[in-house]
Amino acid sequence: MSLRIHNTLSRELEVFTSIEPGHVRMYVCGMTVYDVCHLGHARSMVAFDVVQRWLKASGYRVTYVRNVTDIDDKIIRRALENKESISDLTNRMVGYLHRDADALGIERPDHEPRATQFVPQMLRLIASLEQKGYAYRASNHDVHFSVRKFAGYGKLSGKSIDELRAGERVAVAEGKDDPLDFVLWKSAKPSEPEDAQWPSAYGAGRPGWHIECSAMGCELLGESFDIHGGGADLQFPHHENEIAQSEAVSGRPLARYWMHNGFVTRDNEKMSKSLGNFFTIQEILAKFDAETTRFFILRAHYRSALNYSDAHLDDARTALKRLYTALNLFPVAQDSSAQSVDWTAPYPARFKAAMDMDFGTPEAIAVLFELASEVNRSASKELAAQLKGLGQCLGLLQNDPQQFLKAGARLDDNAIATRIEARQAAKAARDFAQADLIRQELLAMGIVLKDSAQGTTWEVAPS
Repeated sequence: MSLRIHNTLSRELEVFTSIEPGHVRMYVCGMTVYDVCHLGHARSMVAFDVVQRWLKASGYRVTYVRNVTDIDDKIIRRALENKESISDLTNRMVGYLHRDADALGIERPDHEPRATQFVPQMLRLIASLEQKGYAYRASNHDVHFSVRKFAGYGKLSGKSIDELRAGERVAVAEGKDDPLDFVLWKSAKPSEPEDAQWPSAYGAGRPGWHIECSAMGCELLGESFDIHGGGADLQFPHHENEIAQSEAVSGRPLARYWMHNGFVTRDNEKMSKSLGNFFTIQEILAKFDAETTRFFILRAHYRSALNYSDAHLDDARTALKRLYTALNLFPVAQDSSAQSVDWTAPYPARFKAAMDMDFGTPEAIAVLFELASEVNRSASKELAAQLKGLGQCLGLLQNDPQQFLKAGARLDDNAIATRIEARQAAKAARDFAQADLIRQELLAMGIVLKDSAQGTTWEVAPS
């Protein structure tokens, strides 16, 4: 069966065909680096990491671009609050991004462009839009895109202009001809630092968010490429606006397939910073190992909601141990990889069928468990090699089985130290309930804390 992808643009499952035979060009919207990454970012990074892994396992050459937004209103505000330069803030946050992504086994993209490196390309794109009559200069010196002049606006979100107008909350007083128009270039404000300003024909200022991705994507992948991805929250207005401004200039489809991963929820409510119900990646890794976290994410299909709870992660850890137990029966060759898998064999063929159906990781993982059961029954080294090779397609099962099983539910030393520090902070704040909760969490993972006048130490509970 050929690979099929659910295309957000058509709202249908479509057979995948790359524009250039054998080569896939993919652009995924990355992080706005004003803060550390949270579980929602992890979900998107893992989802598209698996997409590019499976494309490679399917024989494609992949050019994968995941951008970094390093100039934005939130970034400017945070830099001012911290009394630091924008570059100092964003460089530090990109370092944290790489730390978290590497821990989760996410392969680095081929290109990781930063918006600030592509301002000349953005300005050329804006100039072309102005020349073609799609952009106009507002009275406040901003430059806006005229939405009504682009005939296809709303095709990604499936909403007409009238429907969008009915739900609008943007005031015309912002200098726009129409409330739906969006900014391409923001004029510099007196309160903004100099490192947030670039010279241009429109005066000093900085690019709008949407034009950044259009410029970076088209510069690195061409005016029309294969896959454009991102979180479901980016479908409108960000991706809708990308389509409008890019296609208004080129007259060609920006991307052939649009993919959007689902939200992360907690108690079935969307995680968000505004609600205060989100977890950073580091907070999760302080309690659960990275491969368990990745496995937890992949047990849900990338388009479905992912409901977070400690119980779900505990279950994921137990399930992952079952797979490693099968691999621990005997050593598996280091070259047991996706490249060495015989895809015509029964289990790999079923795994492939699952992944070819819109990257069906839940069904593919079910095949891994069936294969693990057969490994346990037959003690077949060949099947164990298949298990390891198929796991690589998902970024799983590449650690040493004995070390993974020996570690069990335990955290590494740095993670334990982080939890002890959090407990000490809770005690200092007289939040004794939180301090006791952390002690109980560690005890449940086999870690016993011992308090003394010299501080807190820990040891592994006897089994």
